[in-house]
Amino acid sequence: MKKHMMMFAVSAALAAMLAGCGQTTQRSAQMNYIGAEAAKNMATTDAQVQASDAVFTQASLSEKNGTMYYDVEFTAGDMAYTYAIDALTGAVIESNSGAAQAGDTSTTTQTGGAQSGVQGGSIDEAAAKQIALDHAGVSEGDTAFLMSKADYDDGVAVYDVEFYVASTNTEYDYEIDAATGEIRSYDYDAENYSGTQSTTGETKAEAEIRQIALAKVPGATDKDIQLTLDRDDGKLRYEGKIIYDGTEYEFEIDAYSGAILEWDAESVFS
Repeated sequence: MKKHMMMFAVSAALAAMLAGCGQTTQRSAQMNYIGAEAAKNMATTDAQVQASDAVFTQASLSEKNGTMYYDVEFTAGDMAYTYAIDALTGAVIESNSGAAQAGDTSTTTQTGGAQSGVQGGSIDEAAAKQIALDHAGVSEGDTAFLMSKADYDDGVAVYDVEFYVASTNTEYDYEIDAATGEIRSYDYDAENYSGTQSTTGETKAEAEIRQIALAKVPGATDKDIQLTLDRDDGKLRYEGKIIYDGTEYEFEIDAYSGAILEWDAESVFS
């Protein structure tokens, strides 16, 4: 009996020690956070608002998809602002602003540093198509087909835009916020890719594949990318992920030619 009691006491002590270590690690991580006050300052600076003019309704620490951020909300004059501020770096991950008074639906939305202004609270189908084409660097004349349809995603009105470019054999899919014109997500695929299919030839070095992927995300570095070599239908390809500036990118790259076969991008806050 004494032996069992002793084992129980040792187990309890070990559990308490591990819990204490976990709490210490968490506290240590939080010591590196910029703090709510700094997050407020980052938000007002980005909004070009004097901190003394801002009335804050929220400045709390939150987490989504492993990213810690400060959820900052405030009003200044007749405008309301919502910000997601990276808890470690102070970078603006996402921001929204709009008229605080009813009746004015002008909105400005920013995600990952790209900002667009939309008057009247909504965009039309033609504007959604153009936003997608401009982002892809494709002109309408280059597309074999181009279609758009209004839809809802988690209660948000969106346009689903699809188009195909025959010259590169690539299909594009975009989801555009109907209220702001923000690109909520996008992807493109090399359909029936006919590049180097050899399974015995030279493959590109991993370092070169990393640079090909990182070049698509300005500002991202090696610490932001994960990469693995895989075999699909007898062909070698690199599969990877980049998480940077509030956006998660997933991709597949041909191991022999370095051609990007698939590319998906979506906000970690979607």
